[in-house]
Amino acid sequence: MKKIKLSVLAASVLALGTLAFVTGEVLPIGSSLPLIDEKMMNVDGKEITLKDAAKSKGLLVMFSCNTCPYVIKNQERTIEAADRASDLEIGTILINSNEALRGDADSPAAMKDYAQEQNYLMPYAIDKDSKIADAFGATKTPEVFLFDGEMKLVYHGAIDDNPTDAGNVKRNHLFEAMKELNAGKKITVTESKGVGCGIKRVKK
Repeated sequence: MKKIKLSVLAASVLALGTLAFVTGEVLPIGSSLPLIDEKMMNVDGKEITLKDAAKSKGLLVMFSCNTCPYVIKNQERTIEAADRASDLEIGTILINSNEALRGDADSPAAMKDYAQEQNYLMPYAIDKDSKIADAFGATKTPEVFLFDGEMKLVYHGAIDDNPTDAGNVKRNHLFEAMKELNAGKKITVTESKGVGCGIKRVKK
């Protein structure tokens, strides 16, 4: 994994200690992709929608940020997930909903720098006012939502069964779900418990 700036690591301590204010219920499996045409600003300075990021076999939406230690610990797995998704004609978009840190460690400029450090090839978009996170009922980073080609939710949760230790993963729930989706098979595991930092919403 690329070297992480000390300022980002320091900000992660703040990220862990800040409360997340959740305003929506989590999307049930089988739900349609919400806010599909909602415009977000990508780190490249261009607007993007969830529809834009999707491919023929579906879309992987991952709520992420620059600061959470769990995001940093899962960084290589995040990039690998996006690569595998692309190979399977599934689009990927990372979404940063940390509005309470938008003027600091999760600012647009910091997001752009982080994306460049990590050599992101997927979009990394700003979720203004945490609107997308609210619609999904997303609560943490990292947190993944996998949609099929008809934009129906087929998997939600963690990348794998050991977010804190990549060397002891017994099952990669996301990769298996993507393979089953691509093959037209029923998804064996549709939900798993994620581990991460709370999304830093602005209290309303």
